[in-house]
Amino acid sequence: MTAPRRTGTENSKTRLRLLDITERLMLEEGYAAVGVRRVAREAEVAPALVLYYFRTLDDLFLAVLRRRADEEWERQARLLSGPQPLRALWRLSSHPGNALTTEFTALANHRKTIRAELAAHAARYREAQLEALTRGLAEAGTDLPPEVSPAVLLMLTNALGRILMMENAMGMTTRHEEALAFVEQILQRYEGATASAETPRG
Repeated sequence: MTAPRRTGTENSKTRLRLLDITERLMLEEGYAAVGVRRVAREAEVAPALVLYYFRTLDDLFLAVLRRRADEEWERQARLLSGPQPLRALWRLSSHPGNALTTEFTALANHRKTIRAELAAHAARYREAQLEALTRGLAEAGTDLPPEVSPAVLLMLTNALGRILMMENAMGMTTRHEEALAFVEQILQRYEGATASAETPRG
């Protein structure tokens, strides 16, 4: 019987450095720049050491995705527990940290394991966001137009935030001011002026 292959501990400094390097490469050069040899070269270690901690390249990608997903889940929970969940949703949807999610979304087109993991996290986030938004609107006594449910408002907020973020990353900001002014009008209509809150990390 073949003995199970050993892997490095999850909290080792080397493993964390490999994750940091992989995430940086994805953000700076795109997921296609990530490979076992490239990560090893950036970390100044042998490729075999990368494979000691991560059996496959998919395992490396999954570890990066899960680490950031756990961090985002905790941050989202803090933001959505505040008095202005719609503003919190807007910040979560439009901040530059979503650039990594964009890379994973592109990667998911080619790797089934990444696609399944990303879909599971996205569904979990959406349900939590919808619950917080529905609760916040109810507590504020806010009535949406009959054709706009909290779920529709949530998806429109997420979609517009991501579009603006992606276009900003490309250096294209045409008509963004109009869109942002409209968003601010909607936010003030339903939640009033901005209250101090944590800014999502990029």
